[in-house]
Amino acid sequence: MEILAFGVQADEKPLIEKAFAGHHDVRCLDVFLTEDTAPIAAGYEVVSTSVNAILDHRVLQTLAAGGTQMIAQRSTGFNNIDLEVAERLGLTVARVSYYSPYSVAEFAWTLAMAVNRRIVRASNRTRDFDFRLDGLMGRDMRGRTAGVLGTGKIGEAFARIAHGFGMRLLGWDVAENPACAALGMEYVEKDRLLAEADLVSLHVPLLPATHHLIDAAALTAMKDDAILVNSSRGGLVDTDALVTELRAGRFAGVGLDVYEAEAGLFFLDKSLAGVEDDTLARLVTFPNVVVTSHQAYYTEDAVGQIIATTVQNVLDHLQGRRGENVLVPRA
Repeated sequence: MEILAFGVQADEKPLIEKAFAGHHDVRCLDVFLTEDTAPIAAGYEVVSTSVNAILDHRVLQTLAAGGTQMIAQRSTGFNNIDLEVAERLGLTVARVSYYSPYSVAEFAWTLAMAVNRRIVRASNRTRDFDFRLDGLMGRDMRGRTAGVLGTGKIGEAFARIAHGFGMRLLGWDVAENPACAALGMEYVEKDRLLAEADLVSLHVPLLPATHHLIDAAALTAMKDDAILVNSSRGGLVDTDALVTELRAGRFAGVGLDVYEAEAGLFFLDKSLAGVEDDTLARLVTFPNVVVTSHQAYYTEDAVGQIIATTVQNVLDHLQGRRGENVLVPRA
């Protein structure tokens, strides 16, 4: 049989085709799964999607009507899928529950250091042969405080790097991670973490309880010269409130790999079409802000693990097994 994979990046395509070789054929599309593209899946029992797919009730109904029985999402997050509707329609849904946490943690630190040491501004200057240092002063991380919101596998990896820098560690989570505590992390209430941290990094999933975890009040509680990094999910941050604070001259730097309205923007070339999102357009104009397009996970190691797990999820479904990554089991 042939599997249909939506939202496949050029770098991913040969990896996906190689991983499925010897098992099943796979058709890779660079378009994302939306209401407009869902009819393409007619006749495909298994459909694989990316994190920026939109799997609401309309899309799921179109897939089910076309004969799709399984959705294999190539990501850990699944807030883009209406699981209740999928279950009602008898669709099996699986995700990738684990891949290299180092890919995201290392990229979060890349963003933190890029805004701290003004790397983008410095690079742009030297391209114009402007070698002045004015406005490029950063700060040592050693001796400062890192606040980690969410101390699972990725948060732990981030904390280990912070520990290597010689930073004081504050953590916030529903449950303490003993590995983080062993590094000397002190678990505190969110308000205290925000008030004391020089660097705040987000590593929690996007759930109703965490939507706009960093809202206007949280941003106000942070230090004026703090650094904020979000490499988890865009909806964790109230972007309009963040823009308001940035306009007031607050924060030493902000590094964002995700954006709450990124669907339909990220992973696409909008350089000629222009972007109608006024909030994003304003956000990228601030000299102390770096925005990247959801690439923290995008390493050979992590993508390889994601694809291998996706293949196994598909094989489990076709062979009647329920794997550990199943969100909605076979009807």
